Amino acid sequence: MLLLIYNSFSVFSLHLVPIPPIQSTLSPTHLQILHHQTSTSSSVSDSSLLLVVKETSLGFIQKQNVSSTRIEKKTRRFKRSTELTPAITQRLQVKSRQRFKTRVKSFLSESSCESLFFMTWISSIESFGDRERFTIESLFKFHPNSCLILVSNSFDCDRGTLILKPFTDKGLKVLPIKPDFAYIFKDISAEKWFERLKKGTLSPGVIPLEQNLSNILRLVLLYKYGGIYLDTDVIILKSLSNLHNVIGAQTVDPVTKKWSRLNNAVLIFDKNHPLLKRFIDEFSRTFNGNKWGHNGPYLVSRVIARIKISSSSDLGFSVLPPSAFYPVDWTRIKGFYRAPTNESDAWLRKRLTHLRKNTFAVHLWNRESKKLRIEEGSIIHQLMSHSCIFCNSSSLHLS
Repeated sequence: MLLLIYNSFSVFSLHLVPIPPIQSTLSPTHLQILHHQTSTSSSVSDSSLLLVVKETSLGFIQKQNVSSTRIEKKTRRFKRSTELTPAITQRLQVKSRQRFKTRVKSFLSESSCESLFFMTWISSIESFGDRERFTIESLFKFHPNSCLILVSNSFDCDRGTLILKPFTDKGLKVLPIKPDFAYIFKDISAEKWFERLKKGTLSPGVIPLEQNLSNILRLVLLYKYGGIYLDTDVIILKSLSNLHNVIGAQTVDPVTKKWSRLNNAVLIFDKNHPLLKRFIDEFSRTFNGNKWGHNGPYLVSRVIARIKISSSSDLGFSVLPPSAFYPVDWTRIKGFYRAPTNESDAWLRKRLTHLRKNTFAVHLWNRESKKLRIEEGSIIHQLMSHSCIFCNSSSLHLS
């Protein structure tokens, strides 16, 4: 059963069920099987291996009431049928890494990219809907000569290509590609974090692992390539091309007027930026899979909070006010989806004027807004009408 799960799923297309954290040590049986799978199944992606780490570490075998003797017999049979020599294993790993490296390099060399964007899609392709597609639409509305790399296991397939075809038919440049974690994390602190995760010596925690993989991927991709990272629940309102090395504040203190929390849904940084390295090192050093936001918004907030104001200019970055990317709090996002009434019409028009003047992008807080209907004449409806490419599509009239 364990081997079936191991060969069938990928963490980037699976929502893992919240489960208790693993203990500090694994049983000898678990370590033996985990070591066997790690060393003999190099043809399976690293993301698939993470599922095995999580399930095996939590006593999955005991729950199936399988004796250690039966496990050892199955392990020996599996090893005889799939054993790979070290030379073959190394060649397979190198080939996998070359695919990611070569495809990205080829995509960038063949494309004239005025800006480079990154997104990650950590869910199944079936859950990618019109609202997520509209983020890509608004991106290309204001950056038609940019390039988008969509890092996703589920999208790197024929169906993913078909979903993106309306964009590529217009000559817009987008590459869906599976992540090769070993290659992406190589030679930085995230590499050791990833190795500990695979070996089962680090608890993935109860937060879905794919969420934290997205948190670290965005940091490392920007560090190694430079560019702009966007979550898939963002509407772009104007060009981001003139922004460099910026992160957005989510909230400010009403008394001091200084930021009280930052967010990582929009990140714009140069390649090898030292602040990104601090973020990556903090992630690897303080990873906690049991606290929501600890490895994401709270991480960037606490790292920058430790930096003295004078040092921010030395590191070469700026914190933009909430109006830049987070003009509405998640507790008030519903108001952006409602049609105007006689009482709210003046407020709505004033809000739209402010957004068009001061806001680069609007984060939609998908956890709160994904089930909301976009009402005719609402703020969201008018912003989408302003940022659309396929303006007659159903994405402007979602229910």
